[in-house]
Amino acid sequence: MVAQAWGAGAEWMLETLPQLLGSEDPLAEFTGLVERLESGGYELVRELATRYPGLRVGRTLRVFEALVPAVLEQKVVGREAWRAWRWLLRKYGEPAPGPAPAGMRVFPEPEVWRRIPSWDWHRAGAEAVRARTIVNATLHAEKLEAAGSVEADRLLRALPGIGVWTSAETRQRAHGDPDAVSVGDYHLPSLVGWSLAGRKTDDAGMLELLAPFRGHRHRIIRLLELGGRRPPARGPRMAARDYRSF
Repeated sequence: MVAQAWGAGAEWMLETLPQLLGSEDPLAEFTGLVERLESGGYELVRELATRYPGLRVGRTLRVFEALVPAVLEQKVVGREAWRAWRWLLRKYGEPAPGPAPAGMRVFPEPEVWRRIPSWDWHRAGAEAVRARTIVNATLHAEKLEAAGSVEADRLLRALPGIGVWTSAETRQRAHGDPDAVSVGDYHLPSLVGWSLAGRKTDDAGMLELLAPFRGHRHRIIRLLELGGRRPPARGPRMAARDYRSF
């Protein structure tokens, strides 16, 4: 592997790059689990594990950097979250060092997020609840960065505005946790239920179907997203809201 990095974090980035690419992912453990599965009902999992043998769950080791976009994604459609994320990074992120594409920004430090005024959160399209959640989390950023995935889950869920879904999304990215399930997601129960049982289900049903894969439930969901059987789309899509007009 050959890599180059620039700026103040270049040395750290090169040291941790293997983990970002999944070097610490317990893939062999998952392979053994798949081999031990009984035949009934798990043919799709075996097929996807064979089709995507290179899938790795990487880790960024940057908890607060993973937390902010996860909070911005709470209870909104994707394009709302991406719009807010893009606006805030362009406004408060420094230009990326080195030969980076024009417009690429460096994620701001926690104290920068803490100083963002209410009117700029509004301009970004992030309402007061998500803004307060992020600002409050900046006060605990150092403790969050030092925690492992299990402890981080406890610390995150003790903060106002952060629940099971946000904690799981954060730990998937920052810790590469292959078992962190995004309970409360709008789409995942239907995907898992349809792929593994041929029917839509709810969070409880999703967790029941994923129980045989404990330790790798997030990995199973990733595989199903890549090549599973999606349920037929029926009904209206969730409408995008624009808090900037409120």
